[in-house]
Amino acid sequence: MVDYSVWDHIEVSDDEDETHPNIDTASLFRWRHQARVERMEQFQKEKEELDKGCRECKRKLAECQKKMKELEVADPESGKGELEKLQAEAQQLKNEEKSWENKLEELKKKEKNMPWNVDTLSKDGFSKSVFNVKPEEKEETEEQKEKKHKTFVERYEKQIKHFGMLRRWDDSQKYLSDNPHLVCEETANYLVIWCIDLEVEEKHALMEQVAHQTIVMQFILELAKSLKVDPRACFRQFFTKIKTADQQYMEGFNDELEAFKERVRGRAKVRIEKAMKEYEEEERQKRLGPGGLDPVEVYESLPPELQKCFDVKDVQMLQDTISKMDPTEAKYHMQRCIDSGLWVPNAKTAEGAEKGGGGGEALYEEIKKENGDEEKGNA
Repeated sequence: MVDYSVWDHIEVSDDEDETHPNIDTASLFRWRHQARVERMEQFQKEKEELDKGCRECKRKLAECQKKMKELEVADPESGKGELEKLQAEAQQLKNEEKSWENKLEELKKKEKNMPWNVDTLSKDGFSKSVFNVKPEEKEETEEQKEKKHKTFVERYEKQIKHFGMLRRWDDSQKYLSDNPHLVCEETANYLVIWCIDLEVEEKHALMEQVAHQTIVMQFILELAKSLKVDPRACFRQFFTKIKTADQQYMEGFNDELEAFKERVRGRAKVRIEKAMKEYEEEERQKRLGPGGLDPVEVYESLPPELQKCFDVKDVQMLQDTISKMDPTEAKYHMQRCIDSGLWVPNAKTAEGAEKGGGGGEALYEEIKKENGDEEKGNA
């Protein structure tokens, strides 16, 4: 037969009794509950103190018995007085231990006979919550990441760009609901690169639009990391939060958006500067003369009087200027002009330069000779 006697001692709920109309029912229920909670707390405190006292007594008894054994092994004759003292202490501790145990036993009986109430009537049989936790994945190599990104972009580039052009929260949420595979690192990375490309192309307004969607995707990924779930399982939670967000959360989103746009502008500026340097170097390589020198750099290094000769393209002026210069300096500058292609000597001078290896010196001697011949003819 089923024993129903356990139900004989149940303390009814604080709010079950009917009360007199003149009594404040809510206050009465509150006082009842408070009194019952205080009684339970007092009982629990008493129980904890008894447990603590019993454990302490057992510890002291074990320590005393250990000292007795050590004394018996070390020197039983000389330590006889100390041993008797320890034995008496051990007996006293045994009596105290028995007393503590009796008190605990009485308390357990008292607890068993206490009436049940709403707080002690039932306990959880089990408590379990299941989360869709993303399993830890092995870290991919850079080569694997690059290959994965390339494959993903080739397959979904059109859809990623469509998401980047959306403006409203509801439209973004619906599109990701229809295309949950876009909620990933690859989409965020593509959007970042696209923002930089747009800034380089000076499409500033479009860059700011795509930047907004980039931060949306990054916030979803950060939320997934904090919850340790797959991003596809929490993007709806992000949109619910952002659409009902307080001012502080929206300010955080907008601050991150502005900071991201500044980073994009900085990256675009660096890319433009790098491209300009590469273009200038490429043009410079095209300009290099037969000796490997840049004619622009050589021209800028010439003395003003020589620069004027090349500006007006007057050969006679060049010959006169060279003749008046210091021979060593004149030979140096003319050699650089030849190596840069700024001055192309005639065939006879060029042949002499190839044989002798001193094009500037040969040209200088030729110019000097020509000037000497002209002076004789004038005389």
